[in-house]
Amino acid sequence: MLGMMQPWPLTVDRILGHAATRHARREVVTRSLEGPIVRTSYGEVHARAKQVSNLLLDMGVRPGDRVGTLAWNTWRHLEVWYGIMGIGAVCHTLNPRLHPDQICWIINDASDRVIFVDEPFAELLLSRMDRAPSVERVVVLNHDYENLIADQPEDCAWGGFDEETACGLCYTSGTTGDPKGVLYSHRSNFLHTLMCLQPDVIGFSASDVVLPVTPMYHANAWGVAFSAPAVGAKLVLPGARLDGASLHELLESEGVTVSCAVPTVWTGLLQYLDQAGATLTTLKRVAIGGAACPEAIIRGFHDRYGVEVRHLWGMTETSPVATAGAVSPELLARPFEEQLPVRLKQGRAPLFCELKITDDEGRRLPEDGRTFGRLKARGPIVSAGYFKGVAGDILDEEGFFDTGDVATIDPDGVMQITDRAKDVIKSGGEWISSVEVENLAASHPKALLAAVIGVPHPKWDERPLLLVKLRPGETSSREEMLGHLEGRIAKWWTPDEVLFVDDIPLGATGKIDKKAIRAAYADYRLPGT
Repeated sequence: MLGMMQPWPLTVDRILGHAATRHARREVVTRSLEGPIVRTSYGEVHARAKQVSNLLLDMGVRPGDRVGTLAWNTWRHLEVWYGIMGIGAVCHTLNPRLHPDQICWIINDASDRVIFVDEPFAELLLSRMDRAPSVERVVVLNHDYENLIADQPEDCAWGGFDEETACGLCYTSGTTGDPKGVLYSHRSNFLHTLMCLQPDVIGFSASDVVLPVTPMYHANAWGVAFSAPAVGAKLVLPGARLDGASLHELLESEGVTVSCAVPTVWTGLLQYLDQAGATLTTLKRVAIGGAACPEAIIRGFHDRYGVEVRHLWGMTETSPVATAGAVSPELLARPFEEQLPVRLKQGRAPLFCELKITDDEGRRLPEDGRTFGRLKARGPIVSAGYFKGVAGDILDEEGFFDTGDVATIDPDGVMQITDRAKDVIKSGGEWISSVEVENLAASHPKALLAAVIGVPHPKWDERPLLLVKLRPGETSSREEMLGHLEGRIAKWWTPDEVLFVDDIPLGATGKIDKKAIRAAYADYRLPGT
């Protein structure tokens, strides 16, 4: 027997429609690329997004067509985002931090017909349009954009298509081989939104003021562009200025209560606060993902400003949030020092995502918090395959996707990433977690960033090499850094050498670029080997 409830496709146009109906006057605030603060509202964003839809229809864009965006987090990008999706076209977010040739490759692979671009990236894009034959029109997101939508009507039929219709396209960062496209559906994005709104995940409410520092081109800004309007939270968009001083100004002037960013952003903010003697008066919670969060960041926010750090984990293929690090009520009642080891982990999978760990042959491993295994995920927010069938069948016999991460899961379901499968250091037949060692090293008060890679060893196959970028004006020594690790990791995990470097390269999404580091030290040999 079937249920007798109303059919109601889960399409994301309903999210902004709800915001415009029930939270029409709630502000959407942007630091524009020109500098001044621009204030609009969900009602105005909704009306202008429909003008974008009509513009696209006039250009001949139809359901399933890919429309690219190359832009920062601004109110115009939000309008374009919903204007594309509302008519059943696919919003393809492009990452401006990639190499121009790689951006061109991705545009061609996606066959984008129209691209909306922020002015700072326009020259770069237009100079390469002869290499992108599918692109029929480039719209620059300032006067060009405003002139084009000005005469378009503010009414356009949205939705009316199947919830499994393609909605968004986001490419992996291409750390191994060519980038691969992940094609989200309306249903997957809608369910991901409901998941993120759970209190133990990100948990926005109408009383929140949300600052997504995470770019809209980085796996849907972790879903914030959907989840904030879904509950009518005030949305504060930072534009291109992501330095500590600029972010602090927005946090304070707009009364931000929740914000999301990668660890390097929060390191910059904490540095600024220390140097300026500034404080945080409204911020309650920060979500950190994209890379493991160093203990120094969690302690810095908690001890100095009373702000909760909540670890998130996921990837482009998981929409992206797949776990969240809210602690249990039992643990919350204990002293913070006892909470810290769990807060450093990536957390539990909420409803809509299931996890398991396996060995290299696919056999399930025990969830005892100690056994390392390949982390696999399944659920309606997890990709079933890549765009155009690249890489073939990516699921195992139980329908789980191999994330490429190595992790442990404890009896309470709390997951901890110990490494990327390609980054784990194999020494004497045993695994060393580069992530754990570098996070401990980065917690040294003199360290700004730390990275650990495996380098060849004639006896042990690989041994860890620690690279440290010190804070400005600081000096240190090998003995000091290794002494900081002593007693906090297994003795045989201790790096064989420490190198102090001027910089540690970051990838296009703000993560430490291990691929670049391994290439730079490909010929490095440990002393005495």
